[in-house]
Amino acid sequence: MKILLPVILALAGLGAGGALAAGDHASHHADDSAIGVPGDANKVSRMISITMSDKMRFTPSSISVRQGETVRFRVKNAGKLKHELILGTEKELKEHHEAMKKNPGMEHDEPGALEVEPGKTGELVWNFTKAGKVDFVCFEPGHYEAGMKGQVVVAAGKLADLKAQPGKDIAKGAPAATGDLTEGEVRKIDKAAGKITLKHGEIKNLEMPGMTMVFQVKDSALLEKIQVGDKVGFKAEKSGSALVVTEIQAR
Repeated sequence: MKILLPVILALAGLGAGGALAAGDHASHHADDSAIGVPGDANKVSRMISITMSDKMRFTPSSISVRQGETVRFRVKNAGKLKHELILGTEKELKEHHEAMKKNPGMEHDEPGALEVEPGKTGELVWNFTKAGKVDFVCFEPGHYEAGMKGQVVVAAGKLADLKAQPGKDIAKGAPAATGDLTEGEVRKIDKAAGKITLKHGEIKNLEMPGMTMVFQVKDSALLEKIQVGDKVGFKAEKSGSALVVTEIQAR
């Protein structure tokens, strides 16, 4: 049985008279707008890959975007259990969780929710219209309690505003730190082999100086939004003996 999130929250908020107070109803719609709206696939600025595991974790669990940005989340379930990703405010999700505990077996059918079967990958396109914080969780039985949650930090202002702030990583809207996006230029793309050649600056997390190198990509879909000659920000990690690009976006 699929029940829309507004209905779940309405059930949770029923008073003794069986009606949802007008103030509660208005508050809920304010929460809806606070997390953004479903995005237009033709206006996606970048893709962010998220992995869900049976360790009850999202990887990454902390994501930074810009206000107004439309993001395509590519969500992989790497476990053997069913998982889901549900966007919401902290208040809304806590209310949702309490309602689910009282009404076991509910399924989600709202725009900001994505359910992914074991070994499968799903996508969610979302437009973050307001600055602030948007939480995401998995409400499969026991998963939320085990810590399966994360957060999107939505930085206020446009890219030009972030460039003017010293000490900021303009791609993430947060203080620059080891492991953040590295600047580079695309020299070659091999979609068939899932590889990309980048002329790049220092990759701090790999302790690698600037040079031109061939990288594997974690997901071939990362190559769809970039072209040879593009200036990019990217993140690379070591996987066995290979260097793998896990995130990339055109500047």
